[in-house]
Amino acid sequence: MIPNQWYPIVEAQEVSNDKPLGVRRMGQDLVLWRDIDGNLVCQGARCPHKGANLGDGRMKGNTVECPYHGFRYGADGACRVIPAMGPQARIPGSLRVPTYPVREEFGLVWMWWGDERPAAGLPPVAAPAEVTENRKLYATKRWTRPVHYTRYIESLLEFYHVTYVHRDHWFNYIDYLLLYGTPSKFGLDGRERYLAATRITNHQVETEAEGQTIRYSFDHCQEDDPTNTTHYVITFTFPCMVHVQTEQFETTSWLVPIDDENTEHILRWYEYEQVKPVLRFEPLRRLLPWASLYMEKWVQDPQDVRIMEHQEPKISAGGVNKFIPVDEMNAKYISMRAKLLADAAATRAPATTEAASAAEEAGRDGTAARTAANGRPAAGGRHGSKPREDAAARP
Repeated sequence: MIPNQWYPIVEAQEVSNDKPLGVRRMGQDLVLWRDIDGNLVCQGARCPHKGANLGDGRMKGNTVECPYHGFRYGADGACRVIPAMGPQARIPGSLRVPTYPVREEFGLVWMWWGDERPAAGLPPVAAPAEVTENRKLYATKRWTRPVHYTRYIESLLEFYHVTYVHRDHWFNYIDYLLLYGTPSKFGLDGRERYLAATRITNHQVETEAEGQTIRYSFDHCQEDDPTNTTHYVITFTFPCMVHVQTEQFETTSWLVPIDDENTEHILRWYEYEQVKPVLRFEPLRRLLPWASLYMEKWVQDPQDVRIMEHQEPKISAGGVNKFIPVDEMNAKYISMRAKLLADAAATRAPATTEAASAAEEAGRDGTAARTAANGRPAAGGRHGSKPREDAAARP
């Protein structure tokens, strides 16, 4: 997982001030809620008292209440109420939960995962024009899969696998009929054309100036029939967004790490431009994206996941794949991810080294001070424990 990035957590509409929402992201349990004014809060979900999950709790005004003993925590993470100790109780300052910066952008809740910074020092949420300037109607759905997010991202950065992975399920015939079939044959030639399109041509990768976005265009075509060609433009923005655009459909996926073994797939499907002139009523135009999301969740995506579950190693990185020329988007993603991880580690290293040196210096100063005050080494030090061991050993 790449530090110092904004990661989408859930859809913004899922978080209310009626009850807390518990999720697991970035290897930790989180609780999301809104105060009575609608302000968004994201915190660690573990109650420090006895470890209960605050996502299972209740909302009490501008606090979230632990389901176990009723401890209440405010938006700043501090415990405000301990019912067992009464209203006048003195609450320890250490009784608090971590609070994370969050933003609402593009209909999603985003959490900052990385170094602590002032709110004004946090960068904007990264997204390409394909998302920020997209005015199409859409539907969004999310689900969890038992694969690492790097493998999930790789599966969407190329589409020449579709001929081999999505060919046997009966529901795939809808794709064949509507997306690949020709009107002259009433779509009945769809499966034949689908299976014949195996070659990638005219492929080109570009990286935007800020180094967070990669764009890949290519044609997926039939070798001996240039009319059987689908043009793709795939846009990837770090840490985990994949936007896919063809003549037939347009989607945005966010592949969000839950932990090293599971990924949350937030998928947005945009309306079909082909039917817009026919269906003027917006709710009807949303039905097709919703139907596509359900087909993706229950038919297409599981077919990909069955392959990904058996990939080795489970986490993709440099040197684990033998790429071919048409995998240039995958290769670019892997190399840029490695650089972002290295840059984040280099940024943290001086601060970590400085903190360690300060702690070591403080330890030496404390030992010297105790020695000077007592006229002998401190009992907790290396020299202080030896005499006791020798004394215990003597008869």
